[in-house]
Amino acid sequence: MARDYYATLGVASDATPEQIKRAYRKLARELHPDVNPDEAAQERFREVTTAYEVLSDPKKRQVVDLGGDPLSNGGGAGGGMGDPFAGFGGLGDIMDAFFGGGGAGGGRGPRSRVQPGSDALLRLELTLEECASGVNRDITVDTAVLCDSCDGGGSRAGSAPSTCDTCGGRGEVQSVQRSFLGQVMTSRPCPVCRGFGEVITDPCQQCGGDGRVRARRTITVKIPAGVGDGMRVRLAGEGEVGPGGGPAGDLFVEVEELPHERFTRDGADLHCTLELPMTAAALGTVLVLETLDGGREELAVEPGTQPGTEHVLAGRGLPKLRSNGRVSGHGDLHVHLDVVVPTRLDETQSDLLRQLASLRGEEQPEPTVTANGNGNRHGLFSRFRSFGHR
Repeated sequence: MARDYYATLGVASDATPEQIKRAYRKLARELHPDVNPDEAAQERFREVTTAYEVLSDPKKRQVVDLGGDPLSNGGGAGGGMGDPFAGFGGLGDIMDAFFGGGGAGGGRGPRSRVQPGSDALLRLELTLEECASGVNRDITVDTAVLCDSCDGGGSRAGSAPSTCDTCGGRGEVQSVQRSFLGQVMTSRPCPVCRGFGEVITDPCQQCGGDGRVRARRTITVKIPAGVGDGMRVRLAGEGEVGPGGGPAGDLFVEVEELPHERFTRDGADLHCTLELPMTAAALGTVLVLETLDGGREELAVEPGTQPGTEHVLAGRGLPKLRSNGRVSGHGDLHVHLDVVVPTRLDETQSDLLRQLASLRGEEQPEPTVTANGNGNRHGLFSRFRSFGHR
């Protein structure tokens, strides 16, 4: 039983070529594998594409209207035991019948004007706080969108593409070349219709026949918590609309993380440095640290803390974003203590430190000659000599 190509596209048997094309574009955008990866949708997409290729070819459509199937071996209705190649117009038709005719698998025949669109990339600057918490951001993109004047068809309203006179709607031209094996027939895309099998004689004034126009639009992107520099968020179907109103590609938003004044990042871990006065390091103290999310953490500093001491606050880092887009735990916050030694002391402070050193039994260095002549006037070699006579 012949396949009902009209029912596959959801059009009547007396539908115009423009109606058939519009129905195909609508179904192709819904079922294209780049948009709908479901296996059933892919099979349906192949059926729709085959139906369009048959009904958009005047010769094949005539076979369908006579009750036959141009893709079956008979090539028409009531195919008996006569010429097995009856109903074929030439070598190209024979190849179409045996190899699937102009489909995505690389067979012969006109190629569809409806092509998938390409992906688009946009870079988005985010603060470390926004990377940690996630954010919804309105972004403006400049991409190709469906022409609303011709709905992607490329023709002016009320007109339709005409069959190419050069290739007769086949999308290819054949030529015979001589070789050492004899005469060889070759095929190449039609230079007039560029392989489409039809020519837009009255193009849409808005898109010039391409079926798409460039436009700026604003969309909202949801950035998940835990993203980092260079990570990309994919927005399916928000990229460039394809030629002929084909399904749009995807939009990828790439994160550019801005430097932070207090924190540095290592994956999901955060690092910061706190300055600690020398006396506080010696006596011990409690520091109050403001975290990235605005909270406050108390940090107990033990007496005798040395420079470079590190405190780790478990779970106070950034969210750990997994490849599936979900958060699983948090990193740690590493606090590095920088003990600050005073560089300027008045006489009272210096005396207090000397007293402390004396109480601790620390040996005091001998005073050296200063630029203004104060202090011990013996030079360095004199002190070495005195050291040797002890």
